[in-house]
Amino acid sequence: MKDFSGKLAVVTGGGMGMGRELTRQLAAEGCSVAICDLSVEAMAETKDLALAEAKGDVTITTHEANVSVEEQLMSFAREVGQQHGTDSINLLFNNAGIAGGGSFVAGPRDEWERTFGACWFGVYYSCRTFMPMIVASTEGHIINTSSINGFWASMGPDVPHTAYCAAKFAVKGFSEALIEDLRVNAPHVGVSVVMPGHIGTEIVTNTIANQSVDTLPGLLEGAGTIVPETDDVTEMVEAFAKHFRESAPTSSAEAATIILDGVKEGRWRILVGDDAYALDADVRARPEEAYDGSMITHVNSLRGPDGV
Repeated sequence: MKDFSGKLAVVTGGGMGMGRELTRQLAAEGCSVAICDLSVEAMAETKDLALAEAKGDVTITTHEANVSVEEQLMSFAREVGQQHGTDSINLLFNNAGIAGGGSFVAGPRDEWERTFGACWFGVYYSCRTFMPMIVASTEGHIINTSSINGFWASMGPDVPHTAYCAAKFAVKGFSEALIEDLRVNAPHVGVSVVMPGHIGTEIVTNTIANQSVDTLPGLLEGAGTIVPETDDVTEMVEAFAKHFRESAPTSSAEAATIILDGVKEGRWRILVGDDAYALDADVRARPEEAYDGSMITHVNSLRGPDGV
């Protein structure tokens, strides 16, 4: 798909971060976009930004939906068809996700399942729901967001990170398996799996908003971030979220550009960020050492002096 003009895209998690930037850049290329998110306010801001930069006759619609609830995604799809006056879409960006659910052994089950539900079932349900609409198009592409944690299941030493990693591994494997499935059953539809490194997004804010505050210590420990010594949880969250976003080597806007360029180039595997490329090369070169202390030390060095 060399040109997005005149196409219709669906973007989950379009309220902020990479989802917002994907929406803005797609609109700037003349592509209409239907976004879903849990934050109505964030989606409204995304819509205003996208329309201000839109090229030509572009329509942006917003839909409140939890991607881990299949019925809500089905309602989203019906609304897309009605509001855009179509029975087909061209692009499906499964971008929504949260962190948390670090320990399978010692952590709370509900938090683990919320993370796995958003990051894996959100992709699965979305593909199930929108597959008929993308197959009905003359040209389509599915873009599933995995992570570097989809090929390296670690956040750092002594920091369990099981729910997010398990979900991102599932997304990667599912996306790869779809390559042949689509080639046989819908050859006009492509698929890409996106594996970002550290990107300046709002995933920390979204995680805390959708998880318990008990998630915070594990996230802070895993990132090695220095936060204010205070009992004010809100202040801690805001400080960590700001640091995570601003210390990222790749911004959300840069990540969105890399993803869209990858789709245009027809690439099924899209790594985002120099840190993602470096880690991918190391894991492939030394798979038996992937979870040894030496690999952890090396990955921490990629994160820079701030430890993120």
